[in-house]
Amino acid sequence: MSGVRVLVGTHKGAFILTSDAKRSQWEVSGPHFPGWDIYHIKGSPVNPDRLYASQSSDWFGQVIHRSDDGGKSWSPVSNKFIYEGNPGTHQWYDGTQHPWEFKRVWYLEPSPTDPDTLYAGVEDAALFRSSDGGESWQELAGLREVKGHLWQPGAGGMCLHTILIDPRNSGRMAVAISAAGAFRTDDGGETWRAITKGLRSDYELPDPDADVGHCVHNIAMHPSRPDVLFMQKHWDVMRSDNGGDTWQEVSGNLPSDFGFPIAVHAHEPETIYVVPIKSDSEHFPPEGKLRVYRSRTGGNEWEALTKGLPQENCYVNILRSAMAVDSLDPCGVYFGTTGGQVYASADAGDHWTTIVHELPAVLSVEVQTLP
Repeated sequence: MSGVRVLVGTHKGAFILTSDAKRSQWEVSGPHFPGWDIYHIKGSPVNPDRLYASQSSDWFGQVIHRSDDGGKSWSPVSNKFIYEGNPGTHQWYDGTQHPWEFKRVWYLEPSPTDPDTLYAGVEDAALFRSSDGGESWQELAGLREVKGHLWQPGAGGMCLHTILIDPRNSGRMAVAISAAGAFRTDDGGETWRAITKGLRSDYELPDPDADVGHCVHNIAMHPSRPDVLFMQKHWDVMRSDNGGDTWQEVSGNLPSDFGFPIAVHAHEPETIYVVPIKSDSEHFPPEGKLRVYRSRTGGNEWEALTKGLPQENCYVNILRSAMAVDSLDPCGVYFGTTGGQVYASADAGDHWTTIVHELPAVLSVEVQTLP
């Protein structure tokens, strides 16, 4: 019988939650890397035993770890990501005498076809690729040539936090950066262009035609329709039907169009999920009611999903990488909170249960469907 593995990155380590296809009883493993920030942990789509984790510390630097047994054991890789100098400074050594400094690895995206190919998004924003399981890295420097001198950090830093790979063509990728915007390459990362037409950021960007500087929080797509993208930005939920060339707002009847995560149902490409929070200054659910909102029409029409979620005095946040879906039928939906709870729904959001309570603040949630 198939099952699921939920990979949870927190401020004080990683946790691995495992269940069978019923998703009613869970085994909890962890903390792995106790005491460290695990900004992201993700598994290979083609090898369920291969996992990657971003382990970060302001004092001890940045390390990427790899597991080849589903998280039972881990080995450090990325020996070119090394802490040197002042705390909080990490350096990328590319064989030159002028290493490039960055703060941390925010996001890891394994290739959909090759378990040894891995992409890493870092802060300050840049994109790296490894073809040997994380042992060595190359920056895709063409990205920073798209007006990189105009990029500015959002409240959480200038992080590259989203990497989407077109399953039809591995050379076509989209990335998102806070607060620079969204970008796409069609040639494997050699050249890039901004994909922000239709986005509005009136407070940050008075120029309505500005192509960089938008604070994009997350982008999601369904693998069967890689030209259709859904975006949660600083304000507004957006949709593109042409790979990001143009965008339209689909916030519709949401109580707030501010939030961080967005996810797409595994089997219904027009069904999407968001978790609104009150505002950019009040990072908690409207009225203290934790509600996931689902649209079955690709946006505009939204329904609140509340069964099993706290509906009073709830003031947690759900961060940009802290929501994911599995590929079982019915589709499972998962998210984690800054209060340390991980919630799961085994019926596409109709009902929710708490898998674990009182973890450290959750930074990321990813899911593997196991054979």
